[in-house]
Amino acid sequence: MSDKKPISSVNDFVVRFANVNGSGSASANEMFARAILRHGVPVSPRNIFPSNIQGLPTWYEVRVTEDGHLGARGGVDMMVAMNPQTWDKDVAGIEPGGYLFYDSTKPMPSTKFRDDITVIGVPLTAITNSTYTDPRQRQLFKNIIYLGALSALLEMDPKLIEQLIGEQYKGKEKLLSSNVHALHLGRDWALQNLKCPIGLRVKKSDKVGDRIFIEGNSAAALGAVYGGATVCAWYPITPSSSVAEAFTAHCKKYRHDPETGKAKYAIVQGEDELASIGIVIGASWNGARAFTATSGPGISLMTEFIGLSYFAEIPAVIMNIQRAGPSTGMPTRTQQCDIIACAYASHGDTKHVLLFPEDPAEAFEFAAAAFDLAERLQTTIFLMLDLDIGMNHRLCRPLKWDDAKQYDRGKVMTEEMLEEGRDFGRYLDVDGDGIPYRTYPGTHPTKGSYFTRGTSRDRYARYSEEGSVYADNMQRLVRKFETAQDLVPRPLQANAERPTKYGVIYFGSTSPAMDEAISMLEARGHQLDRLRIRAFPFHSSVASFLAEHDFVYVVEQNRDAQLRQLIVNENGIDPVRLVPIVHYDGSPITARFIAKAIGDHQDHLKVTPLRKAVS
Repeated sequence: MSDKKPISSVNDFVVRFANVNGSGSASANEMFARAILRHGVPVSPRNIFPSNIQGLPTWYEVRVTEDGHLGARGGVDMMVAMNPQTWDKDVAGIEPGGYLFYDSTKPMPSTKFRDDITVIGVPLTAITNSTYTDPRQRQLFKNIIYLGALSALLEMDPKLIEQLIGEQYKGKEKLLSSNVHALHLGRDWALQNLKCPIGLRVKKSDKVGDRIFIEGNSAAALGAVYGGATVCAWYPITPSSSVAEAFTAHCKKYRHDPETGKAKYAIVQGEDELASIGIVIGASWNGARAFTATSGPGISLMTEFIGLSYFAEIPAVIMNIQRAGPSTGMPTRTQQCDIIACAYASHGDTKHVLLFPEDPAEAFEFAAAAFDLAERLQTTIFLMLDLDIGMNHRLCRPLKWDDAKQYDRGKVMTEEMLEEGRDFGRYLDVDGDGIPYRTYPGTHPTKGSYFTRGTSRDRYARYSEEGSVYADNMQRLVRKFETAQDLVPRPLQANAERPTKYGVIYFGSTSPAMDEAISMLEARGHQLDRLRIRAFPFHSSVASFLAEHDFVYVVEQNRDAQLRQLIVNENGIDPVRLVPIVHYDGSPITARFIAKAIGDHQDHLKVTPLRKAVS
């Protein structure tokens, strides 16, 4: 019996599953999240898994919140402890008054429990052993049995889970019926032997609305299809591989000629990341819309080709699904740690466009927009996702597309323009925006051709090592980057209820946790204006926001406060006024972490120093 009053909450709690990788638990755990979603209650699941195939610990956390908070909250209200390796850590992470669900087939010493939590034991192994003889069946169905027990404890509607099982095993009646049977084995045992429901309950609601449940990588891949991409060249690397896999699936559905069945796309798995980016640049030079998907180590390998794209001005799109680095780092943990590496990728003076989507909906929109930007600006565009967005399902607004939209191919000189006698200089700035005209190969039999090179050249693409010619070209590239400020997605600002001299800047996957943290900070009496940055180069509104506040917190998921560095470098601001709030252990940043870090700093600022009394 718990010494502390058990947590009581309806549609607002966190459940974490602790399993062994390769045990078949992923399907049951995801079904748990989807079942709550079917109740009309928003959920935000996160899969924390090892980089090996089998044997190491894995966790699956489900944030249940009728208020719609989609970021990680911090803390666990119910731990489903299925892994002896991580037992002590898992039990220690439960909130006081929380619940511990475990397999009670083998007795556990009392020292393995806590006095301030409610312990719920279900003899899962005993139930499976008495029902199934096949070892693999015993393991797999044990997961469905604990799902059934949880449905009773949390007062979930079993028919909704049965619907999900029916959808998953449609046409496989034997598997369907056996999974439903396992579900009710667990549910019936719990109803007969435990006090159901517990303090945590799921009640049907209507808070999901028309939102969809999709992974960021799949949404970005679909954005590439709608953005006109016809070439994808990639090399497998976690956590980006599912982008290319999803693009393949989407193309099979949308990119085959309805009459001939002919594929209208090319997907190439290169021998490495170097080959992949080389294929992308070659295809883009030839007029195709092409992209690659990779992660930090791949970016490191691609930097020379990225420099070629920048200097020779060839469009390219790179989807960077960030993970914890450096080197191999933690391949299956999330971070926002490639900001500097991508913003200034390659040797020499370079600056690249970065897009920072906050969820799958923006991943779709920004991915599609990236191809317009790449061709408009004739350069590499980085779509900066991370593992938290890319490989986790997230509720987001429906993906929308305007069928009347026309692709922006940028400044392309046509055969007609050349015939008219237009002056074609491949690197000639004709209107002050820094963007020259280009031609597609074969545009004209005698005009509009040029030599594409990574060496210095003049405005007409003629080789030159004259310092003034080189400087002229480099300065034009700066003008082009300045032009990009008004082409990329602008920051979104939300002001506090009362005027304040404090602000906070954040971006990408930090956004959901930041939204909830603001509410926590307001409850502590702290008012902050906030600015979500959605792209680099920074729009002028970023500098305005900085000027309007005495202190601005910059919240990000890396050790070195890379976005803060970028802001200081690009805006010439006193770094003392930018307070770094950094989180970099590989887990998604939580609302509690942000609220505590900022709140503690705010409390310190409000303390009036003691003055020495005059005698």
